[in-house]
This record gives sequence, structure tokens and C-alpha cells, in this order.
Amino acid sequence: MFEAEAVGLDAMHKTNTIRVPKPLKVGPLPGRGSYIIMEFIQFGASRGQTELGRKLAEMHKVGVSEKGFGFPVDNTIGSTPQQNPWTDDWISFYGEHRLGFQLKLAQQQYRDNDVYMKGQKLLQYMHLLFKDVEITPCLLHGDLWSGNVAADKEGNPVILDPACYYGHNEAEFGMSWCAGFGSSFYNAYFEVMPKQPGFEQRTDLYKLYHYLNHYNMFGSGYRSSCTDILDRYMRLLKL
Repeated sequence: MFEAEAVGLDAMHKTNTIRVPKPLKVGPLPGRGSYIIMEFIQFGASRGQTELGRKLAEMHKVGVSEKGFGFPVDNTIGSTPQQNPWTDDWISFYGEHRLGFQLKLAQQQYRDNDVYMKGQKLLQYMHLLFKDVEITPCLLHGDLWSGNVAADKEGNPVILDPACYYGHNEAEFGMSWCAGFGSSFYNAYFEVMPKQPGFEQRTDLYKLYHYLNHYNMFGSGYRSSCTDILDRYMRLLKL
């Protein structure tokens, strides 16, 4: 887990855009456990979300993969494995290695055939949500919620504890329900990375991955959030 985190931190650090603690060393502890050592950053008060939005967009714009969608290593989202095989097509990658993986976990853990079957139907038709959309494999933090965002002592934004991979830039907002991003964040972001057609119709698609993951990690309290999104897509896509 720490090895994969270090690879992600290093990839973000090398974009020379948003501030990220540089990883220094990873290794096993005597007996049990492991460690990761990274650059110390003195935290301070944030100057607001405008700079966070702009710097994040700059990372997405600069951090582009020529290998497609995926990442050099598999990693974790929370405690859940996150598979990152290189894939040419975003819809295939997101369908199989993000939503599909979580749907299978829900079926295995809870025998939740209702969520699984609706999810499978969504996977069949979600390409309809991407009409006239250009998708470039961008370097994503992958788990961007308020607990993983800070500021240094000068007030510059800092992001940490990633679950990195190269994906559709909009997927970065999948944890926005737990991040508190406001209009200043999105306005600054879209000045650098313009909003694409159908953005609003896809926001729940990217939230669904994280709601499913929370359902699988923490239990039934997150199930209704999953079913609400699935039912909305069943209506929207007339499935």
C-alpha cells in the first residue's frame, strides 16, 4: 500500500503544479508493519478554494499518459484494492475496473442482486452519457475529499494520501460530496480545463464509484446513496 502511495505522490510531485509531499522512503518495519517517509510540510491557513481549483486543473492538464488509462501499479481506495491495468478506452476501464469491481464486491459481500443488476444495466448503456466528449488520460489524485486537502504555511493548497491513476478528469470530483468544493473552486478549475458537454449528467456516475466503495467498506448506511443514483440513471437513460 505504501509503495503504491509513494508512486502516486511522486507522479503528482513531478508535474510541478500543486504542492504534494515528496515521498522519500518506503520499507518494512522489524517484525510487523511498514513505513513511508515523506517531506514534512508545515500546514497553515487556506486562502480559499480558487487556487486549489486552478492548481488541480494544471496537474490534470500537465499530467497526461501516453499509455492510456490506468497506472503503473495497483493501489487502494481506502482499504479496497484498486486495479489499474493499462486500458485504451476510458468507458471500458471505468466500467470494468471501477464500477464493475465494486458491484461484484457488493454482490459477494451482501448478495445485493438489486444493486448488482441495476449496476450492470448502467454499465451497458453509460456510453450514452459521453456523447461529444473528448477524454484524455489525466493524472488523478483519486480520493480527493476534505481530509486529503490542506494548505502550507503560505496558504498554498496541498493534496496528500492519494489513490492515483490516469483517468477522465471529471472522475476527480467523485468524492465532492465529502469535499465541500464551492463555486470558486469549479470556476477556477474550468478556466484551465473547460467544462465538457454533459458534465452535470456524469457527476453522479463518478460519485457512484465512491458510494459503492463506502457501501462495501462501511456497510448498509451507504446503500441508499447507491440505489438513488442507480435509479436516477435508470430513469434518465430509460432503462
